[in-house]
Amino acid sequence: MSDRPANGDGTITWAELAAAAELSLAPLLVEAAGREARWMCEEASGFAAGDWLLGSAQPATQRGVAHLDAMLDRRLAGEPLQYVLGHWPFRGLDLAVDSRALIPRPETEGLVDVVLSELDRVARVGGPQLVADLGTGTGAIAIAVATERPDALVWAVERSPGAVSLARANVAGAGLVGARLRVVQGSWFEPLDPGLAGGFAVVVSNPPYVAVGDPVDEVTGWEPPEALWSGIDGLDAIGELLAEVGDWLCPGGAFVCELGAEQGAAALALAERSGLIDLAVLADLSGRDRVLRACRPA
Repeated sequence: MSDRPANGDGTITWAELAAAAELSLAPLLVEAAGREARWMCEEASGFAAGDWLLGSAQPATQRGVAHLDAMLDRRLAGEPLQYVLGHWPFRGLDLAVDSRALIPRPETEGLVDVVLSELDRVARVGGPQLVADLGTGTGAIAIAVATERPDALVWAVERSPGAVSLARANVAGAGLVGARLRVVQGSWFEPLDPGLAGGFAVVVSNPPYVAVGDPVDEVTGWEPPEALWSGIDGLDAIGELLAEVGDWLCPGGAFVCELGAEQGAAALALAERSGLIDLAVLADLSGRDRVLRACRPA
């Protein structure tokens, strides 16, 4: 931002930096440029959103300007804002995010609502409060469930070593102890204690479900491919989960899984063939099919 303004004494305020950053971002972001420029300046300055109005009038530090310039370079290269900032909100949590895992999305917040509803349903009939989150990524789903249901015991499973490290950092940042939320490395059910089979009230997953060859947006193109692609129809991972999940659910327990918007009918057919009942595909806030809910017979 070589064209940024400076005061007569050579200093520059955060408000002036934010205005210059907005101009830099405008060709890429148009209407979102001002909002993203402010968020980056808040991150670089260390001022929380509630302190920005007062803090923005203060002179920027040399270190803060360097941090902002680095973030702008990354954003102008097309990197998602969430990765540039290094953290992102999810159901009131502030989660560390980077390219080791998918960015938590609002649609997945709705998935958590379904998990909590099913967990409460099982609890009302005296069932266990045991949850498995398969393919946990940042740990967003597992941490949200453990935070919002303090009686629940949650296992978070992740195959990628990098994502496991990220999820464990987020668990620590949320102040959760290992006795209530355990992050383990492995593929789907493989790392779970066999003694837990038949004991989970809910098994939840936001698995890969993008069909090979489908177009991706600018954000998705930066995310780890192993967390996105799942065969020619996008259903490979969902099929793998459905083939085993009945053995891990308690009687009446629920499998809750995020889907692509066009996959509802195919996922229902797979769930039916797996012997699950009470099948439903639930819509997100935009009215698109988003969540498969299927239960083990009681």
